[in-house]
Amino acid sequence: MEKCLIVTNIYKTESKALGHKIAQFLHGRGIDALFYEFDGTARVVGNYFEKQDFVITLGGDGTVLFAARNCVRLGIPVFPVNLGEFGFIASIEKDAWEMPLKRFLEGCAYIEERNMIQAALISSSDRTFSGCALNDIVISAETAANAISFDVSYNCMPLGTFKADGIIASTATGSTAYSASAGGPIIDPDLDAVVLTPVNAFSLSSRPLVLSPAGEISITILPSRDKRVILTVDGQKPFLLEVGDCIKIRKIERKLKLVGCTAEQFYAALRSKLNWSGGPHA
Repeated sequence: MEKCLIVTNIYKTESKALGHKIAQFLHGRGIDALFYEFDGTARVVGNYFEKQDFVITLGGDGTVLFAARNCVRLGIPVFPVNLGEFGFIASIEKDAWEMPLKRFLEGCAYIEERNMIQAALISSSDRTFSGCALNDIVISAETAANAISFDVSYNCMPLGTFKADGIIASTATGSTAYSASAGGPIIDPDLDAVVLTPVNAFSLSSRPLVLSPAGEISITILPSRDKRVILTVDGQKPFLLEVGDCIKIRKIERKLKLVGCTAEQFYAALRSKLNWSGGPHA
């Protein structure tokens, strides 16, 4: 390996200093390091990810999500160092990065492949939208506590008409994020699954549904009192939808390569970050 992109999060005060420390480590091994400052926006200015051998992210899970959207199409592995709060995806701790990075450069590190999903807009107008997500695709009212109506189908089989604050289509990776807070199940990242989780549905019978990612989910926007309906992909800038718009959701062919994200670290994060213990002191 000869080239590395280090993505630093400008909102993490220690990110820049740690980035330069890692860059020195890489230079000592003959690897050139290029820096990119992530400011929370989805758009990349320039071809920073092109021709890189791997990417190191210094931030939280949001920084990894940003890198994932740019790395998956290029097949570039992501080495995620956690400077955030939860670190379900950014599983390499900031004080213990050196040995995992050394093992990765020596070809001995565990590299996990994670599924990603994409959303594509089908509209009667000339508007277009497409985007891919490592965590989730969310359709919701633009303002909180406002219900919207939508039809949901899977492989052209109708699942029903829903009235809710919104709906989340989550990967197994994203099952610990927004979907979990909305009552969705936590899925082992090794499972090939997509979770549909209604948000504050206007029915006690609406429950999360685990589907095979081999199929296609279709969500059609119906008329409702709140006409401002938005689509967000991994928390990116929302895209405004219209009545009649149909969002097609399916798994993308390529998988994201994540360094060091083992099952042991995932379940350790469940215990330490979500207090999953099964006892009275959880």
